[in-house]
Amino acid sequence: MTEALMNQAAETSTDATQVPSRPENSQLSPAEVEAAVYEIADRSREAARSMSRANRALKDKGLRAIGSALLERKADILAANAKDVEAGRANGTSAALLDRLTLNDARIESLAGALENLAGLPDPVGNVVRGQTLPNGLRLRQVNVPMGVVAAIYEARPNVTVDIAGLALKSGNAVILRGGTAAAATNAALIRVLRDALAAVGLPADAVQTVDQYGREGANVLMRARGRVDVLIPRGGRELIQTVVNNSSVPVIETGEGNVHIFVDESASEDMAVEILLNAKTQRPSVCNTVETLLVHSGSTVLPAVAAALSKAGVRLHADARIRAALPADVETVPATDEDWATEYMDLDLAVAMVDSLDDAVKHIRTWTSGHTEAILTNDLANAERFIAEIDSAAVIVNASTRFTDGGELGLGAEVGISTQKLHARGPMGLTELTTTKWIVQGEGQVRG
Repeated sequence: MTEALMNQAAETSTDATQVPSRPENSQLSPAEVEAAVYEIADRSREAARSMSRANRALKDKGLRAIGSALLERKADILAANAKDVEAGRANGTSAALLDRLTLNDARIESLAGALENLAGLPDPVGNVVRGQTLPNGLRLRQVNVPMGVVAAIYEARPNVTVDIAGLALKSGNAVILRGGTAAAATNAALIRVLRDALAAVGLPADAVQTVDQYGREGANVLMRARGRVDVLIPRGGRELIQTVVNNSSVPVIETGEGNVHIFVDESASEDMAVEILLNAKTQRPSVCNTVETLLVHSGSTVLPAVAAALSKAGVRLHADARIRAALPADVETVPATDEDWATEYMDLDLAVAMVDSLDDAVKHIRTWTSGHTEAILTNDLANAERFIAEIDSAAVIVNASTRFTDGGELGLGAEVGISTQKLHARGPMGLTELTTTKWIVQGEGQVRG
């Protein structure tokens, strides 16, 4: 580590390891909140400069230190999480959101494991995207460099606190987090662990900060902090994402809700369809890569078995008239409406429609998709290739569960979110997606003629 980096770490590793708290009864004016958030952003900018100079060994040491600290301080984290979960139940939070909010031993161990995996991945910083030597002798390289200050606004997802921080740190960035009221106690405990671990290995604690203590107004200021924050990533439901997209002056990478489709064509086997649909809908229904709409070809014979298996697993089927007519009387359904085709349930509900062709399936998906993930189950290679070519979503899957649209599952270590836009990043966003590029031009006295 350079002497400058050691000095910066020393400056930020004393009081900075303590997460700022806001007295419960304090009333700060909008101007005071703005000043406080801007100060946080300015400290993040300084920390980002240090992180951009940190080598891979030091960053990986920080990630492993965070993983170890999560396990060592698991009891404190779980105690804080229990308070958030209890408050959520008292406030009538849905089962799906409670599931996202809840941490347990296995989930904390998974977070620590993800950090270890992240440490084992190549460092994207300095990677040469392309390069050449021009006829005039100028040597060109386009290389990956950190974004700088990355901010994230999300809700009821304490795992995101660790995932985003880990990815930001490995890619040489500083991060500012707004995790929402529902997970306030859990996020505060996690951020203390993160900052303490960074300071312990000589990295700036201010590489991880939060504005949770300033509530919704703090989030609003973060959205206006253009020039102090380089990129803002919202992660949550449609309302949160659209609020950030429509109100932020900071550049936004838009992550989308997961109105995910699976199309079962007439050639798909029954065993594969049953197994994949059960996994895609019931393994963890509260997450964005869970299937929300099932389209079944009218010539397929798998519908009774698939519907029976889903119904037995507790899935409520919102079915169109043709599906209801084709099912046995003992399979309960409710009539589907247009609202169902547009809904990300994040629960044990599934919209089901019958289509007469691949063209009809593609048309339905294009009408209702959020652009996240779509899958086809088929034994027809031509149908698979057409589906891949004609579906314009961030992820297209053939003969596998939609649950694989996930940074960890796709070998990225973790993910910041799943981008449904087409600029810069699309699909699960890992380390490379938290970098930008710069051109390095080296010459020997050349001038332009």
